[in-house]
Amino acid sequence: MAADTIQLFLNPAAGRGRAGKRLSRILQLLEERGLELDVHQSGASGDLEDQVCSRVSEGASRIIVAGGDGSIHEATNGILRADGTAALGVIPTGTGNDFAKACSISLNWEHATRLLAERIAADQKPRPIDAGRCNNRFFANGAGIGFDAKVTSVARSIDWPIGDVVYLVAIFKTMFDDITTPRVTIFGDRVADDKGDHEHEIWDGPLTLAAVCNGQWVGGMFHIAPTASNDDARMELIIAKPMTRWRITTLLSKLMKGSHLSHPDIAHYTIRKLRIVAEGLVPSQLDGEVQPLQSEFDIEILPGALQLL
Repeated sequence: MAADTIQLFLNPAAGRGRAGKRLSRILQLLEERGLELDVHQSGASGDLEDQVCSRVSEGASRIIVAGGDGSIHEATNGILRADGTAALGVIPTGTGNDFAKACSISLNWEHATRLLAERIAADQKPRPIDAGRCNNRFFANGAGIGFDAKVTSVARSIDWPIGDVVYLVAIFKTMFDDITTPRVTIFGDRVADDKGDHEHEIWDGPLTLAAVCNGQWVGGMFHIAPTASNDDARMELIIAKPMTRWRITTLLSKLMKGSHLSHPDIAHYTIRKLRIVAEGLVPSQLDGEVQPLQSEFDIEILPGALQLL
């Protein structure tokens, strides 16, 4: 593997199959700038992560991922599992593209590819951004437990070609099920007045969801953490109190606009780390990837853990 060769990873299933159809054009745009590429395609869940981990362990210094938030999640885990310093480039070809929004990457995939190729050709210095860790997994954009994890699971089962709207449809489908968790206790180091050095009890009781945000967006269309920034060594914790289905419905428009933080059913904290303990197994997601049912979550921010091309 030549030192200047860029490793391009593509998830052909991303964007409900659109990513695979765009490979030839992506290659054309990158190679027009004289970039030398090794191309890898994932064949199953976890495949991209293992491939990235292997290449970074072998010394790869630049990784490009063409895919959605799930692909970014796998690449993040591949890079950090390998303890490598490989820089990450992103071509957004997914459904929600929440990470791309957090990084101010153009959602026009062709434009994003051109800009990325120009930065690499000009040998621009990568930009450090934060990542997070939840138990033994890493995340790039955010973590969540409760209702949003259920919605994510339902959205994955919907095959309709409706883009971001799939998450809105999934919300209404999920509301037919139980929408609250068992009792949950949350301990965190609140950063109020920049004195976040000690763990405090933040929450004790059932809730609808708890979202830990490194980026501002989830599900493509929900501006859940408008104050989040993925380069400030902090995360935003958004807790939705136990709510009726009607209350959730009335809150949706505020979630889309990012005007929900002052809502009486929402609690908001800025944190660096937290511990969540539930009385029973609860659903969770990392970067929109559904995780096994768990009852304990140790979450922390990893400042500057990723280098963004």
